[in-house]
Amino acid sequence: MGKAERLKKARPPVQKNSYGGRLPPGQTLTEKFPILHEGEVPEYDLATWNFKLFGEGVQNREFTYDELMQLPQTTIVKDIHCVTRWSKFDNAFTGVTIRDLLKDFEVPEGTKHVMIYGDHDYETNLPLEDLLKEDILLAHSYEGKPLTAKHGYPFRLIVPHLYFWKSVKWIRGIEFLKEDRPGFWERNGFHNYGEVHNEERFSGEDLEIPEDEWHKKEFD
Repeated sequence: MGKAERLKKARPPVQKNSYGGRLPPGQTLTEKFPILHEGEVPEYDLATWNFKLFGEGVQNREFTYDELMQLPQTTIVKDIHCVTRWSKFDNAFTGVTIRDLLKDFEVPEGTKHVMIYGDHDYETNLPLEDLLKEDILLAHSYEGKPLTAKHGYPFRLIVPHLYFWKSVKWIRGIEFLKEDRPGFWERNGFHNYGEVHNEERFSGEDLEIPEDEWHKKEFD
């Protein structure tokens, strides 16, 4: 049974407080930072680690870890929301905004979508216009400290307005696309877009997700 199917087996939590609409429907607020991912946590030698921009019609660009750290650094404070029904308010992430990353990069005309790649063999799709929002970040630090390995060290994407499976851990590259195509979870029962306030959790019919799934995971 796939993850999407497992998450459809129980009723969503009854919200006692939506915090003025700040807490999206079907979510539970936590002070902890649950750890969820598929597969093993990768290990890196930063001397050889790289990050790539590529795609059809693209002048490919590759960055080292040091080159990314030399770009303008920005801290954003955002709420984050997981499809497994936890939300965490006021999270401070520091890194390079995608706008700064692409400042001197020519995105080919006709590009409408991107595929985000992370280790090991993970991918998720986004509309280009979402990637270019001002608060989308290639983050290396959380609450003033480097990301832990289990939270995506050395870099992860932060896409606050979408469910957190779109915020790719261990990010290694962005592919620019003229046509959309689904990523890993999108091919396995999750919504193609994943907007949190519209509860875009699954593809197909509106199905339920267990209230307590994330309680079974590790926390920071």
